[in-house]
Amino acid sequence: MLFRRRKERGKEAFLLENKFRFAKEIIYQAGAFLLDHLYDDLDVKQKSSPTDLVTEMDQKIQNDLVKKILARYPEDAILAEENGLRHSIADGSVWVIDPIDGTTNFITQKADFAIMLAYFENGIGQFGLIYDVTRDQLYHGGGLFDVYCNDRKLPFFENKPFSDYLMASNAGMLKHNHWGLADFSRECLGVRVYGSAGISFAKVLSGGLVAYFSYNWPWDYAAAYVMAAKLGFVIQTLDGKEPDFQRQEPIMMAPQSKLKDLQKYLEKGKEQ
Repeated sequence: MLFRRRKERGKEAFLLENKFRFAKEIIYQAGAFLLDHLYDDLDVKQKSSPTDLVTEMDQKIQNDLVKKILARYPEDAILAEENGLRHSIADGSVWVIDPIDGTTNFITQKADFAIMLAYFENGIGQFGLIYDVTRDQLYHGGGLFDVYCNDRKLPFFENKPFSDYLMASNAGMLKHNHWGLADFSRECLGVRVYGSAGISFAKVLSGGLVAYFSYNWPWDYAAAYVMAAKLGFVIQTLDGKEPDFQRQEPIMMAPQSKLKDLQKYLEKGKEQ
């Protein structure tokens, strides 16, 4: 019986490693396609607001990723930004896709955008990937896998004063001091606003930021959520709850060891 259980666990790990390898292959392929078409004329449409944009490239990348995933794993399900794909991460084997995170940056700057994938089994994150396309930096790992940027293993968070670190936030939150974030920013070395959740999360993972705060959808934070704990970070709502992976919420990624220190700012609430 013990041998059988070990054999089954070994088979499961082998299958998961293959799935992780496959995820890297398809995200690199998607990035290469975007680079080949970076300066194409784009058909830009507005979604919920003038800054919430979508292009045919968002649709193309998502459709291609979904097609490749379901061709290889037809029993798996999809939660994704476009086309109303909204499968619960708690129900079976689920891929979470953000085809172009930072679409406005992609349109206007041709930089600071990312492709993101995450994979969950019955609500448990198995791995995440954030691909900073123009810098050719793939952040990958989580679950059973160590977290890397390309071939460099990323270090665990080093607990230093906030004044030694940069922080990043949604610009509107800072402007209106929502959740006390403008007050908190004055405790830090400086502030960065990247216009992409994926780029911001990646910079937290790599040690370039101490924390990131914004209003995010599940596909914005899923990949970083899976990788965070391996490096001493946590992704949660700004009032300290688990994200629900169903709607847009005020989300932060911050070091587990700094959560108590953050509370004196965050307890001011979003209307401050």
